Formats: sequence, structure tokens, C-alpha cells
Amino acid sequence: MAQYFDFEKPLLELEEKIAELKQFSQEKEIDLSPEIYKLMRRLVRLRKEIYSNLEPWHKVQIARHMERPNFHDYAPLLFEDFIELKGDRLYRDDSAIAGGIAIFQGTPVTVVSHVKGKDTKENIKRNFGMPHPEGYRKALRLMDQAEKFRRPILTFIDTPGAACDLGAEERGQGEAIARCLQSMSQYTVPIICTVIGEGGSGGALALGVGNTLLMLEHSFYSVIAPESCASILWKDPSKAKEAASALKFTAQDLLELGIADGIIPEPLGGAHRNVKKTAEGISSAIAQALEELQDHSPEALQTTRYEKLRNFGTIGT
Repeated sequence: MAQYFDFEKPLLELEEKIAELKQFSQEKEIDLSPEIYKLMRRLVRLRKEIYSNLEPWHKVQIARHMERPNFHDYAPLLFEDFIELKGDRLYRDDSAIAGGIAIFQGTPVTVVSHVKGKDTKENIKRNFGMPHPEGYRKALRLMDQAEKFRRPILTFIDTPGAACDLGAEERGQGEAIARCLQSMSQYTVPIICTVIGEGGSGGALALGVGNTLLMLEHSFYSVIAPESCASILWKDPSKAKEAASALKFTAQDLLELGIADGIIPEPLGGAHRNVKKTAEGISSAIAQALEELQDHSPEALQTTRYEKLRNFGTIGT
């Protein structure tokens, strides 16, 4: 069954009305096409109106949609010959992070991404997209390899945050994330990071130190989830909607603040409405970013990445 949110209820009601008229028309052999056409035009107008005026909390809901495409949905549409590489060579493989080597529009690249599940069974397998230290160490191993062989690094961010259970802490979660941040800041190859869904806390930041940060239209990127923020500020997680507005973490907010470098449009209603079209937008944006970075020297790539980080938090002049 499709997932609908409260703000989408008027759309659902219209869609149900259209479906009823179509069924009635077939059963009674009555031509109701003029009425159906009018309702369909109204549906299109209403859909545009709703999705052009989304609140931050609505974007959070879309970014967390259970049918929202994950990395494995996009990979076949973005890359040729993607070869997934597993394991951190220290402990085990972590299914919450996928990575490997691939061909992107003729260019060999290294790809690293968070991966959420699409149902309960897969989410349990992938720990709901929350990596353990071994996941970040796998990512680090693959990115070190990319640096060695001079391959651009493409990361895809989609996680509520890093795993925070006892095992993660025992195996050095903080150190693993810090190593990713440190190493990504020092690499001399182009790094392009794309937020494809939810970008939460240090678990997202660990794959976010790049020369270019792209965001899907209805994604968000923040140091804390709105529910956690509400729990801290108001001692009430039910105030997550207010927290979402205060955090300024949508793609549009972050572009204005100079943290994001580009917004990738989504099909009306969200990426899950048309995965292929969304992938085309991602591919085009990454290709443009790579083209802009290809003539940079290794030193320039390091320097511009450093300057980008140093400019975070600077508003206005």
C-alpha cells in the first residue's frame, strides 16, 4: 500500500474520486471522460500547489518515505560495471554502507554510500542505515584506495545517524568517524558528496567532506535529527516539526547558507515517483561537478576543500 502523509490527503481524496469515476464509467458503460478530465487537471494543479509550498517537516517526511530510492536503486542507473567491495579488513562487513568501483560516464570512480532498507527485514539487516565503525572503516579503506589510484570519490549520504549501541562504542565509533573526516579533508582527488535522503548527525558528516556538496530537492542535512533536537531544547520529541523549521537544514536553506553547492530537482511528489528521472538529474549534476573539478591540481583540490570547510558558518559580509 502506498504511503501518504497528512499534507497529501487532499491528493489522495482526489485520486480516489478519479478511480471511482473510472470504475463506475466502465461498469455502467457511461462516458464520464469530461468529468474525469476536469478532476485530473485539478489534481495536477493541486499537486503543484502542495509541493511548491512544503514546510521543512514535510521535506523530512518525504526524505524518510519508505519507498524513497536508496543507493542500490540508483547504482544501475548511474554507473557501468559497478563492483561492490565488502569488509573493513579488521572486523566484518557492514551492510549499512555499500561501496566499490565503477565507471561513471567513462570515468573510473570509487563510490561509497549509506544504505537504508525498504522493509523491516532489510532495515534490520542494514541497521536502518546506521553504520557501525566497521562500515566507516570500510568506507575509509575504499577511499584510501581511490587516492592511491587517482580515482574521483563519489559519496551518497542517506542515514539518520551512526549506530550508537554499546558494540559501536566498544569498537571505536568516534575514532572511525574522525578518521573519515580527517582523511577526506586531505585527499588530493575530486570528492563529490550527494545527499539523497536523510543526512543526520556525525554519521552523515563522515561521508560529507567534499569539494562539492549536492542535495536532492527534498533531502535534508543536519548535525541532529529534529526529534532529538526537540528532546534537548523542549524536552518534548513531539515538537519535532518546530525543530525542523528552526534547524534550517533543507536543501534550499543550505544552498542559501553556502553549505550546499547545488540542488537536484525531484519529480513532483518526490524521488520515489520516478526513480529514473531522479537518477538522470543526479547523473547530470555529478557530471557537471566533475567537469568543473577535473582541471584542478591535487593541491588546489585540497585547498578549495579546506576553504569550503572554513567558510561554514559565515553569513553575509
